[in-house]
Amino acid sequence: MCTAVSFKGSDSYFGRNLDLERSYKESVVITPRGFKLNMRTLPTMESHYAMIGMATVADNYPLYYEATNEMGLSMAGLNFPDNAHYMSFDESKDNVAPFELIPYILGKCRDVKQARSLLEGINIVRLNFSEALPLSPLHWIISDKEKSITAESVKEGLRIYDNPYGVLTNNPTFDYHLMNIRGYMNLHEGVGEDSLTKDGDLKSYSLGFGAIGLPGDFSSASRFVRAVFIKEKSPLCKNEKESVSQFFHILSGVAMPKGCVMTREGEYEYTRYSCCCNADKGIYYYTTYNNSSVTAVDMHSVDLQGESLYEYPVCSVTG
Repeated sequence: MCTAVSFKGSDSYFGRNLDLERSYKESVVITPRGFKLNMRTLPTMESHYAMIGMATVADNYPLYYEATNEMGLSMAGLNFPDNAHYMSFDESKDNVAPFELIPYILGKCRDVKQARSLLEGINIVRLNFSEALPLSPLHWIISDKEKSITAESVKEGLRIYDNPYGVLTNNPTFDYHLMNIRGYMNLHEGVGEDSLTKDGDLKSYSLGFGAIGLPGDFSSASRFVRAVFIKEKSPLCKNEKESVSQFFHILSGVAMPKGCVMTREGEYEYTRYSCCCNADKGIYYYTTYNNSSVTAVDMHSVDLQGESLYEYPVCSVTG
Protein backbone atom coordinates (compact mmCIF):
# COMPACT_ATOMS: atom_id res chain seq x y z
CA MET A 1 0.00 0.00 0.00
CA CYS A 2 1.21 3.51 -0.76
CA THR A 3 0.15 7.13 -1.04
CA ALA A 4 1.25 9.55 -3.79
CA VAL A 5 0.71 13.32 -3.81
CA SER A 6 1.19 16.21 -6.22
CA PHE A 7 1.55 19.57 -4.46
CA LYS A 8 1.93 23.22 -5.44
CA GLY A 9 4.26 25.09 -3.11
CA SER A 10 6.89 27.66 -4.03
CA ASP A 11 7.49 25.26 -6.97
CA SER A 12 5.74 22.09 -8.10
CA TYR A 13 6.35 18.96 -6.01
CA PHE A 14 5.56 15.28 -6.38
CA GLY A 15 6.24 12.34 -4.13
CA ARG A 16 4.96 9.36 -2.24
CA ASN A 17 5.15 7.02 0.71
CA LEU A 18 6.30 3.53 -0.23
CA ASP A 19 4.54 1.13 2.13
CA LEU A 20 5.91 -2.40 1.85
CA GLU A 21 6.90 -5.29 4.06
CA ARG A 22 10.32 -5.80 2.46
CA SER A 23 13.07 -4.03 0.54
CA TYR A 24 13.95 -4.66 -3.10
CA LYS A 25 17.38 -3.01 -2.86
CA GLU A 26 16.05 0.29 -4.14
CA SER A 27 18.29 3.29 -4.79
CA VAL A 28 17.91 6.80 -6.18
CA VAL A 29 18.53 6.49 -9.91
CA ILE A 30 19.12 9.15 -12.56
CA THR A 31 18.53 7.97 -16.12
CA PRO A 32 20.32 10.37 -18.49
CA ARG A 33 19.11 11.16 -21.99
CA GLY A 34 21.57 8.85 -23.71
CA PHE A 35 20.90 5.70 -21.67
CA LYS A 36 19.37 3.09 -23.97
CA LEU A 37 16.01 1.93 -22.64
CA ASN A 38 15.45 -1.50 -24.15
CA MET A 39 11.77 -2.27 -24.70
CA ARG A 40 10.32 -5.78 -24.85
CA THR A 41 8.10 -5.30 -27.91
CA LEU A 42 8.94 -1.79 -29.14
CA PRO A 43 12.13 -0.29 -30.57
CA THR A 44 14.86 0.66 -28.10
CA MET A 45 14.56 4.23 -26.85
CA GLU A 46 17.98 5.49 -27.94
CA SER A 47 17.35 8.98 -26.52
CA HIS A 48 14.67 10.43 -24.28
CA TYR A 49 14.07 12.92 -21.49
CA ALA A 50 16.27 12.44 -18.43
CA MET A 51 14.55 11.38 -15.20
CA ILE A 52 15.21 10.84 -11.50
CA GLY A 53 13.45 8.69 -8.91
CA MET A 54 13.61 5.63 -6.71
CA ALA A 55 14.17 2.35 -8.53
CA THR A 56 15.47 -1.16 -8.30
CA VAL A 57 18.12 -1.66 -10.98
CA ALA A 58 17.95 -5.18 -12.43
CA ASP A 59 20.01 -6.29 -15.42
CA ASN A 60 20.98 -2.63 -15.92
CA TYR A 61 17.31 -1.59 -16.24
CA PRO A 62 15.73 0.99 -13.88
CA LEU A 63 12.52 -0.44 -12.42
CA TYR A 64 11.13 2.87 -11.18
CA TYR A 65 8.70 3.08 -8.29
CA GLU A 66 8.23 6.76 -9.08
CA ALA A 67 10.17 9.33 -11.08
CA THR A 68 10.18 12.90 -12.42
CA ASN A 69 11.60 13.87 -15.79
CA GLU A 70 13.54 17.00 -16.70
CA MET A 71 10.39 18.66 -18.09
CA GLY A 72 8.63 18.43 -14.71
CA LEU A 73 6.35 15.48 -15.51
CA SER A 74 6.08 12.97 -12.66
CA MET A 75 4.67 9.46 -12.38
CA ALA A 76 4.29 6.80 -9.68
CA GLY A 77 3.06 3.22 -9.64
CA LEU A 78 1.04 2.10 -6.61
CA ASN A 79 -0.18 -1.30 -5.50
CA PHE A 80 -3.51 -2.29 -7.09
CA PRO A 81 -4.10 -5.95 -6.18
CA ASP A 82 -7.05 -7.92 -7.59
CA ASN A 83 -8.13 -5.00 -9.79
CA ALA A 84 -5.03 -4.69 -12.02
CA HIS A 85 -5.45 -6.70 -15.21
CA TYR A 86 -2.76 -6.77 -17.88
CA MET A 87 -3.59 -7.67 -21.46
CA SER A 88 -2.47 -10.08 -24.16
CA PHE A 89 -0.43 -8.74 -27.08
CA ASP A 90 -2.42 -6.40 -29.36
CA GLU A 91 -0.91 -5.66 -32.77
CA SER A 92 -3.05 -2.53 -33.17
CA LYS A 93 -1.45 -0.78 -30.18
CA ASP A 94 1.93 -0.07 -28.60
CA ASN A 95 2.47 -2.98 -26.24
CA VAL A 96 4.22 -1.81 -23.08
CA ALA A 97 4.94 -3.97 -20.04
CA PRO A 98 3.96 -2.50 -16.65
CA PHE A 99 7.60 -2.20 -15.54
CA GLU A 100 8.38 -0.21 -18.71
CA LEU A 101 5.51 2.24 -18.36
CA ILE A 102 7.15 4.90 -16.16
CA PRO A 103 10.36 5.28 -18.22
CA TYR A 104 8.35 5.04 -21.45
CA ILE A 105 5.89 7.81 -20.50
CA LEU A 106 8.47 10.05 -18.83
CA GLY A 107 10.96 9.46 -21.59
CA LYS A 108 8.57 10.72 -24.27
CA CYS A 109 6.19 13.22 -22.67
CA ARG A 110 6.51 16.82 -21.51
CA ASP A 111 3.18 17.11 -19.70
CA VAL A 112 -0.05 15.34 -18.74
CA LYS A 113 -1.70 16.19 -22.05
CA GLN A 114 1.00 14.36 -23.99
CA ALA A 115 1.00 11.48 -21.49
CA ARG A 116 -2.75 11.03 -21.85
CA SER A 117 -2.51 11.02 -25.63
CA LEU A 118 0.28 8.44 -25.53
CA LEU A 119 -1.63 6.24 -23.06
CA GLU A 120 -4.64 6.10 -25.36
CA GLY A 121 -2.55 4.13 -27.85
CA ILE A 122 -0.94 1.80 -25.29
CA ASN A 123 -1.81 -1.77 -24.42
CA ILE A 124 -0.34 -2.67 -21.02
CA VAL A 125 0.78 -6.17 -21.82
CA ARG A 126 1.23 -9.13 -19.50
CA LEU A 127 5.00 -9.69 -19.52
CA ASN A 128 7.13 -10.50 -16.48
CA PHE A 129 10.46 -8.75 -16.14
CA SER A 130 12.01 -12.10 -15.22
CA GLU A 131 11.20 -15.30 -13.34
CA ALA A 132 12.67 -13.74 -10.21
CA LEU A 133 10.73 -10.49 -10.71
CA PRO A 134 7.14 -11.27 -11.73
CA LEU A 135 4.66 -8.50 -12.46
CA SER A 136 3.30 -6.34 -9.66
CA PRO A 137 -0.38 -5.29 -9.80
CA LEU A 138 -0.21 -1.50 -10.23
CA HIS A 139 -2.09 1.62 -11.17
CA TRP A 140 -0.48 4.98 -11.83
CA ILE A 141 -0.73 8.69 -11.11
CA ILE A 142 0.81 11.13 -13.61
CA SER A 143 1.20 14.80 -12.72
CA ASP A 144 2.60 18.00 -14.18
CA LYS A 145 2.57 21.54 -12.80
CA GLU A 146 -1.14 22.00 -13.46
CA LYS A 147 -3.00 18.70 -13.39
CA SER A 148 -2.99 14.99 -12.63
CA ILE A 149 -4.51 11.86 -14.15
CA THR A 150 -4.85 8.28 -12.94
CA ALA A 151 -4.39 5.29 -15.26
CA GLU A 152 -5.76 1.83 -14.43
CA SER A 153 -5.50 -1.28 -16.59
CA VAL A 154 -8.52 -3.39 -15.61
CA LYS A 155 -10.46 -6.22 -17.26
CA GLU A 156 -12.59 -3.73 -19.18
CA GLY A 157 -9.47 -2.08 -20.63
CA LEU A 158 -7.28 0.92 -19.85
CA ARG A 159 -9.18 3.55 -17.87
CA ILE A 160 -7.82 7.10 -17.65
CA TYR A 161 -9.35 9.43 -15.05
CA ASP A 162 -8.92 13.13 -14.42
CA ASN A 163 -7.53 13.36 -10.89
CA PRO A 164 -8.60 16.75 -9.49
CA TYR A 165 -6.99 16.09 -6.09
CA GLY A 166 -3.51 15.03 -7.22
CA VAL A 167 -3.66 12.13 -4.75
CA LEU A 168 -3.61 8.36 -5.25
CA THR A 169 -3.65 5.43 -2.84
CA ASN A 170 -4.71 1.86 -3.65
CA ASN A 171 -7.92 -0.18 -4.01
CA PRO A 172 -10.74 0.17 -4.93
CA THR A 173 -10.72 1.57 -8.47
CA PHE A 174 -10.31 5.33 -8.77
CA ASP A 175 -13.97 6.02 -9.56
CA TYR A 176 -14.77 4.80 -6.03
CA HIS A 177 -12.38 7.31 -4.47
CA LEU A 178 -13.97 10.12 -6.52
CA MET A 179 -17.37 9.16 -5.12
CA ASN A 180 -16.24 8.36 -1.57
CA ILE A 181 -14.57 11.75 -1.03
CA ARG A 182 -17.98 13.41 -1.25
CA GLY A 183 -18.92 11.89 2.09
CA TYR A 184 -16.33 14.15 3.76
CA MET A 185 -17.08 17.53 2.20
CA ASN A 186 -18.22 18.86 5.59
CA LEU A 187 -14.69 18.66 7.01
CA HIS A 188 -12.87 21.90 7.72
CA GLU A 189 -9.95 23.25 9.72
CA GLY A 190 -11.97 25.64 11.89
CA VAL A 191 -13.57 25.37 15.32
CA GLY A 192 -16.76 23.38 15.77
CA GLU A 193 -20.10 25.15 15.42
CA ASP A 194 -23.31 24.00 17.13
CA SER A 195 -25.82 22.91 14.49
CA LEU A 196 -27.39 20.32 16.79
CA THR A 197 -29.41 22.40 19.25
CA LYS A 198 -31.99 25.06 18.47
CA ASP A 199 -30.27 27.66 20.63
CA GLY A 200 -26.77 26.88 19.36
CA ASP A 201 -25.32 27.12 22.86
CA LEU A 202 -22.93 24.18 22.65
CA LYS A 203 -19.28 25.20 22.62
CA SER A 204 -16.39 23.04 21.47
CA TYR A 205 -13.89 22.22 24.19
CA SER A 206 -10.95 21.79 21.84
CA LEU A 207 -9.56 22.94 18.54
CA GLY A 208 -9.89 20.46 15.68
CA PHE A 209 -13.64 19.85 15.94
CA GLY A 210 -14.04 20.83 12.29
CA ALA A 211 -12.22 17.67 11.28
CA ILE A 212 -14.28 15.25 13.36
CA GLY A 213 -15.10 12.39 11.03
CA LEU A 214 -11.74 12.48 9.24
CA PRO A 215 -10.81 8.78 9.02
CA GLY A 216 -7.71 7.82 10.94
CA ASP A 217 -7.18 4.20 9.91
CA PHE A 218 -4.65 2.93 7.36
CA SER A 219 -7.02 1.62 4.69
CA SER A 220 -6.47 3.01 1.21
CA ALA A 221 -9.84 4.81 1.10
CA SER A 222 -9.16 6.49 4.44
CA ARG A 223 -5.63 7.49 3.49
CA PHE A 224 -6.96 9.02 0.29
CA VAL A 225 -9.41 11.21 2.22
CA ARG A 226 -6.81 12.15 4.83
CA ALA A 227 -4.18 13.04 2.23
CA VAL A 228 -6.66 15.22 0.33
CA PHE A 229 -7.68 16.99 3.55
CA ILE A 230 -4.12 17.73 4.68
CA LYS A 231 -3.03 18.80 1.20
CA GLU A 232 -6.05 21.04 0.61
CA LYS A 233 -5.61 22.73 4.00
CA SER A 234 -1.87 23.30 3.61
CA PRO A 235 -0.95 27.00 3.75
CA LEU A 236 0.89 28.76 0.95
CA CYS A 237 4.60 27.99 1.17
CA LYS A 238 7.02 30.85 0.47
CA ASN A 239 10.23 28.99 -0.33
CA GLU A 240 11.86 25.62 -0.94
CA LYS A 241 12.48 24.84 2.72
CA GLU A 242 8.86 25.49 3.70
CA SER A 243 7.52 23.59 0.69
CA VAL A 244 9.62 20.47 1.22
CA SER A 245 8.88 20.50 4.95
CA GLN A 246 5.14 20.81 4.34
CA PHE A 247 5.23 18.04 1.74
CA PHE A 248 6.83 15.61 4.17
CA HIS A 249 4.25 16.58 6.80
CA ILE A 250 1.48 15.72 4.31
CA LEU A 251 3.07 12.32 3.79
CA SER A 252 3.60 11.77 7.51
CA GLY A 253 -0.15 12.25 7.98
CA VAL A 254 -0.75 9.05 6.01
CA ALA A 255 2.43 7.14 6.91
CA MET A 256 2.32 3.62 8.39
CA PRO A 257 4.33 3.02 11.59
CA LYS A 258 5.73 -0.47 11.92
CA GLY A 259 3.36 -2.67 13.90
CA CYS A 260 0.06 -1.13 12.79
CA VAL A 261 -0.53 -3.02 9.52
CA MET A 262 0.11 -6.74 9.05
CA THR A 263 -0.15 -8.72 5.81
CA ARG A 264 -1.98 -12.04 5.54
CA GLU A 265 1.45 -13.68 5.60
CA GLY A 266 2.14 -12.21 9.03
CA GLU A 267 4.64 -9.53 7.97
CA TYR A 268 4.46 -5.88 9.01
CA GLU A 269 3.86 -3.41 6.20
CA TYR A 270 5.23 0.05 6.93
CA THR A 271 6.44 3.23 5.24
CA ARG A 272 9.92 2.27 4.09
CA TYR A 273 10.62 5.66 2.54
CA SER A 274 8.94 8.97 1.79
CA CYS A 275 10.05 11.15 -1.10
CA CYS A 276 9.44 14.64 -2.44
CA CYS A 277 10.75 15.78 -5.81
CA ASN A 278 10.90 19.44 -6.80
CA ALA A 279 9.58 18.81 -10.30
CA ASP A 280 10.67 22.24 -11.53
CA LYS A 281 14.29 21.88 -10.43
CA GLY A 282 14.78 18.11 -10.57
CA ILE A 283 15.83 17.80 -6.93
CA TYR A 284 14.79 14.53 -5.30
CA TYR A 285 14.43 14.54 -1.49
CA TYR A 286 13.75 11.48 0.63
CA THR A 287 13.64 10.11 4.17
CA THR A 288 13.55 6.49 5.32
CA TYR A 289 11.88 4.72 8.21
CA ASN A 290 15.07 4.69 10.29
CA ASN A 291 16.48 7.99 9.06
CA SER A 292 14.28 11.07 9.30
CA SER A 293 17.05 13.34 8.01
CA VAL A 294 16.22 14.61 4.52
CA THR A 295 18.67 13.50 1.82
CA ALA A 296 18.73 15.33 -1.53
CA VAL A 297 19.94 14.26 -4.98
CA ASP A 298 20.04 16.86 -7.76
CA MET A 299 19.40 15.49 -11.25
CA HIS A 300 21.28 18.40 -12.78
CA SER A 301 24.47 17.63 -10.86
CA VAL A 302 25.35 14.92 -13.39
CA ASP A 303 25.89 14.82 -17.15
CA LEU A 304 22.37 14.40 -18.49
CA GLN A 305 23.77 13.63 -21.93
CA GLY A 306 25.43 10.51 -20.51
CA GLU A 307 24.81 6.91 -21.47
CA SER A 308 25.01 5.18 -18.08
CA LEU A 309 22.71 5.13 -15.07
CA TYR A 310 23.68 7.09 -11.97
CA GLU A 311 22.84 5.18 -8.77
CA TYR A 312 22.83 6.58 -5.23
CA PRO A 313 22.47 4.07 -2.36
CA VAL A 314 19.71 4.94 0.07
CA CYS A 315 20.83 6.46 3.37
CA SER A 316 18.62 4.23 5.48
CA VAL A 317 20.15 4.56 8.95
CA THR A 318 21.21 7.64 10.87
CA GLY A 319 24.91 7.79 11.59
